[in-house]
Amino acid sequence: MAARAPGASARLHRVLPFLRWWPLVDRRTTRADLLAGLTGAMLGLPQGVAFAILAGLPPQYGLYAAMVPPVLSALFGSSLHMIAGPTNAVAILIFASLSPLAAPGSPDYISLVLTVAFLTGVFELAMGIARLGALVNFVSHTVIIGFSAGAAVLIASSQIKSFFGIAVPADASFLETLRQLVLQAGHINPYVTAVGVFTLLAGIFARRFVPRIPFMISATVLGALFAWGLSAWFGAAATGIATVGALPSQLPPLSLPDLSLESIRKAAPVALATTILSLTLAVTIGRSLAVKSGQRIDSNQEFIGQGLSNIAGSFFSSYPSAGSMNRSSANYEAGAATPMACVYSSLFLVAIVLLVAPLADHLPLASVAAMLFLIAYSVIDLRQMRAILKTSRPESAVMLVTLFAALFLGLQTAIYAGVLLSLMLFLNQAARPGIRDVKPEPRATTFLLDADTGLPDCPQLKMLRINGSIFFGAVEHVEQALQDVDHANPRQKHLLIAASGINIVDISGAEMLAREARRRTKLGGGLYLHFVKDAVRDFLRRGGYLRDIGEKNLFWPTDDVIDAIYPKLDTEICRGCQARIFRQCKVALPDGEMR
Repeated sequence: MAARAPGASARLHRVLPFLRWWPLVDRRTTRADLLAGLTGAMLGLPQGVAFAILAGLPPQYGLYAAMVPPVLSALFGSSLHMIAGPTNAVAILIFASLSPLAAPGSPDYISLVLTVAFLTGVFELAMGIARLGALVNFVSHTVIIGFSAGAAVLIASSQIKSFFGIAVPADASFLETLRQLVLQAGHINPYVTAVGVFTLLAGIFARRFVPRIPFMISATVLGALFAWGLSAWFGAAATGIATVGALPSQLPPLSLPDLSLESIRKAAPVALATTILSLTLAVTIGRSLAVKSGQRIDSNQEFIGQGLSNIAGSFFSSYPSAGSMNRSSANYEAGAATPMACVYSSLFLVAIVLLVAPLADHLPLASVAAMLFLIAYSVIDLRQMRAILKTSRPESAVMLVTLFAALFLGLQTAIYAGVLLSLMLFLNQAARPGIRDVKPEPRATTFLLDADTGLPDCPQLKMLRINGSIFFGAVEHVEQALQDVDHANPRQKHLLIAASGINIVDISGAEMLAREARRRTKLGGGLYLHFVKDAVRDFLRRGGYLRDIGEKNLFWPTDDVIDAIYPKLDTEICRGCQARIFRQCKVALPDGEMR
């Protein structure tokens, strides 16, 4: 049998990426993956319930989202350890964006959620097929930090009603929720609050002292037992402790997203925001785990895996899934060797749901709220926020704008605002490339221009280093800096640019350089470029711009530029000059007369 051609094998791996890691599966990896899968399933049960409630959905929808989508994202993604499924950030985004359009938990609301899941998957798949994985790089880490902090605060505020046992409208804003808490302070249910506080303390204790057992499991079990004890002692009618309610013991039921024009019109903007968020989470989580495990993450393949998982999930009663940091980290720490751990996790979760779903009738909503408080707190990266505030004002602005936009304008708007502001700041920075005075380094054995020589300016030759591309956005800044040279000292008619930091020159930049060369020639001087990159030199030559700049005025790194420029200087000015910063100045005048 003939061997498969390398090109055909590569194409097959792109279509069926799990074939790349399938040879790793053996008895040893299967054992490790089964143990990691069981851990993931145990963690996925309380998370799925909590995040579904957070998304405004019946609790079982969170479990459905943890069953089918993770399998497809594992098989068609590129990470060995990342697990997709229900996440807090996507849940709060869905609730914040769709609750004004339909009553949370209602059939119309669920239909919209399924449509968002389908469209999110289509967007993700299209971006992956179009090889647009690099676009996720435009969502900066600072935007994610600010967004996560805002989402965490909204997570906590959305659970205030369940934690304190007060009535707050489902669509209440962040400020309205706080207002209702103050107004209803006298109506807080002490039994409900006691259950929430007990669960919260149990979760903190379990996370710190019993790390081997997922704290969400131990805390919710203890919280449920505490609530049962209160109701048994004081009576269920007196305590008024509400519970999640029994979950159906069934596999994810088939569903059909509503693809009518009206539903698409409502769901498309939410789906786009969800796409940006979920892809950023997936790639960020995948890369962070890849650093630990030595993998290489293919962003485009992750887009495809996430897209297929959400499209399929929309037909199996799932809300939009994304990379889960909690479950992915737990999967890696549990020793998962291949993505089969994610497949086993889904199978174990199915078995657990079929066996214990009715027990959710004893799970207090206050315990779920307490768990979400802990999750919200863990999402806020205070260390990173402090570092950003201390390090960079522009990055601090991006973070704070994203944070406050999340709180007061919605998570969907927060993503757009953060990304837009990041791009604006980047373009503003790119449009103002660094321009520094440089002089020849007297101690160097070869010609070297340096900014820290301490030498004075030459009265006739100005030397500048430009660090950054000269493109249409930077032309005005650079041209103004070059013209300021002879405005500050009219005798500096010659200008030497150290061009080693110029990687790109576009047509606008080339036109500006040609214009500056003509202007300086009319003044009786010239424009010179030292250490020009090959790509820039070729661009200037192809465009005919060297007719104005002059081929002879472009110098190679090893050229002593001053040897070529010094004879062009005004001898009489040099005669009375005391600076004499060039080696040539100390030997002879520009006309050849010896000193």
